[in-house]
Amino acid sequence: MTVEAASLEQVFADCFGQRERTRLVGGAEEPLYLPATTVGGWHEIHYRADYPASALHEVAHWCIAGAARRRLADYGYWYAPDGRDAEAQRAFEAVEARPQGLEWLFAQACGLPFRLSLDNLDGQLAAADRDRFAAAVVAEARAWQSRGPAGRAGRFLEALTARFPAGRAVSAMQFPLRALG
Repeated sequence: MTVEAASLEQVFADCFGQRERTRLVGGAEEPLYLPATTVGGWHEIHYRADYPASALHEVAHWCIAGAARRRLADYGYWYAPDGRDAEAQRAFEAVEARPQGLEWLFAQACGLPFRLSLDNLDGQLAAADRDRFAAAVVAEARAWQSRGPAGRAGRFLEALTARFPAGRAVSAMQFPLRALG
């Protein structure tokens, strides 16, 4: 079974649509979270094109963001484009390891491959930098697995597992560092 972004949108809508007044919306040139601008309005999580991996990644950020951050565009985070220097790249990695670890669980729950994203195609990255970040993502994925995602993350993970029979249960998931090579 091929996992299409539209099916992820439906799973998200079933889990959170009315309850959280939040939509998962594909087709964006760049990912972006937009909080509602009116009382009773809808929040929107925009993901890149129709890429399932982008949808899962953006949902991971949303699941982690607390109530205060969900009232801010892009959760109040800064974003530096490609070509980041080493210091800016380390700052990016500090906030990205946790959501990428959760994204890896989401990907396994629906039978999709996970790809590490350093999101700095034009920057200078040493192999040691990549390896350090990969190890941090593995540690986060294993931590999510051992404590069992709760709240929105747990609800979405459970819904993905139920919807996609090719996926793995959390207890059967594996997070080998070599898979990120």
